[in-house]
Amino acid sequence: MAAEGTDPGATKTTGGESDEASERSKEPADDLVSTRHTVTVESGELHYTATTGRVVLRREVLTNGAFDGYQAKAEVFLTAYTLDGADPSRRPVTFAFNGGPGSSSVWLHLGLLGPRRVLAGDVDDPVPPPYRLVDNTETLLAHSDIVFIDPISTGYSRARRGEKPADFHGFTADVESVGEVIRLWTSRNERWLSPKFLAGESYGTLRAAGVAAHLHQRYGMYLNGLMLISSILDMGTVHFSAGNDAPYVCYLPTYAAVAHYHGRHGDRSLADVLAEAEEFAERDYPWALARGHRLSPRERAAAVAKLAALTGLSEAYVDQVDLRPEHLRFFTELLREQHRVVGRLDARFSGWDHDYGREHFTEDASYSAILGPYSAAFNHYVRAELEYRSDLPYEILTGNVQPWSYQEFEGVAVTVADRLAAAMRANPHLKVHVAFGYHDGATPYYAAEHVLAHLAIPPELHGNISREYYEAGHMMYVHEPSRLRQSGDLARFVRESSNR
Repeated sequence: MAAEGTDPGATKTTGGESDEASERSKEPADDLVSTRHTVTVESGELHYTATTGRVVLRREVLTNGAFDGYQAKAEVFLTAYTLDGADPSRRPVTFAFNGGPGSSSVWLHLGLLGPRRVLAGDVDDPVPPPYRLVDNTETLLAHSDIVFIDPISTGYSRARRGEKPADFHGFTADVESVGEVIRLWTSRNERWLSPKFLAGESYGTLRAAGVAAHLHQRYGMYLNGLMLISSILDMGTVHFSAGNDAPYVCYLPTYAAVAHYHGRHGDRSLADVLAEAEEFAERDYPWALARGHRLSPRERAAAVAKLAALTGLSEAYVDQVDLRPEHLRFFTELLREQHRVVGRLDARFSGWDHDYGREHFTEDASYSAILGPYSAAFNHYVRAELEYRSDLPYEILTGNVQPWSYQEFEGVAVTVADRLAAAMRANPHLKVHVAFGYHDGATPYYAAEHVLAHLAIPPELHGNISREYYEAGHMMYVHEPSRLRQSGDLARFVRESSNR
């Protein structure tokens, strides 16, 4: 355990240059701390051990072609919860992470899966500081051990002294480092025969598909299931760029859901609005965009009117953007006359800006609403309850990982659909659970549905994919009814996919 006021693995500078040189050459070591806890769930008391700290990742070193030992390259922060007295060969384990890229695992940790959770409030019930932690009586720990992983440069995870952080900030490097953490934890805790799951959120879903393929190809580690929360599996479906109309189509049902939430569809039900939006997105809208200037004036006017009615935008605005409202422009435009902007992560939220003539809002009202509670809760929790202490800033969601490298996808869209399909074909027992938020403006549900509909898997494997939809946003568990239902959905998925 690191002493109060120190940085685990920090270099001492006292004692002269020789001491500092010695410290610089010293290999870092794991600094894990274990504590015991109890939480009461529906089935009774759970007695569990929390192990938190940084695990050292190493590389094999070759000198002139000869093996020359192992060299530390990074220290990855994790928190593992294991049920006391459970049979490790039968007890499932879930490896969980968020996305970004640049996000720590704090959101899934203290929002949905862990044994403690933060009371962060919601749209109609904002919580003022200093915030509170409570027991999570719906924790996934009742059904699975959980290991939360912070990718390098997030949380307390860092490259080792002398290593370049940028070397870890890219698709393949990230998949390999997270996969290495999973292999190390599984081996050291004798869990190769345990049912194993990955739970990823946002970019973490893209990571999860990549890691699943990497684990089975590199280590022969087959998984029981993937939990994909707020999925992004093909960035070509959501990244707006010249000549790519797919994002406009994939975002349309989300725009309609957001317009419905903010009162632009009268007393119609959300289901009715979404059915109409999806029908338009499946047929007439892509056709209209593809026709371009070949649309007759009458056809264009009909498309403008339909799109305006679905999105809640004015016909004049839809016409001005050539039938293509980009998502940040939509969130800035929808409530402009009310001097409000709509949130991106969760479009149920709205907030103020300083200039209502802007094309893009200056900040995401939904992220602003939850950053404070999660940040305060974790910084307290890790020290006061998990007893891990560091003077490093815990990077909740950092831009330090940018620019993120996608060099593997040069000239093509970033996608893991092929990797997910390959993992499912190689392991036909692999189950996939996908959770969608209707008001998620970061990873629109219809985009993920589009990718799943085109997976290169045989018909008999489509039954391995289950779906759940929530009337909430990106972190759907901010919405209490969604959190309760989602906790039950994930618990059922783990139980049914464990093959025990």
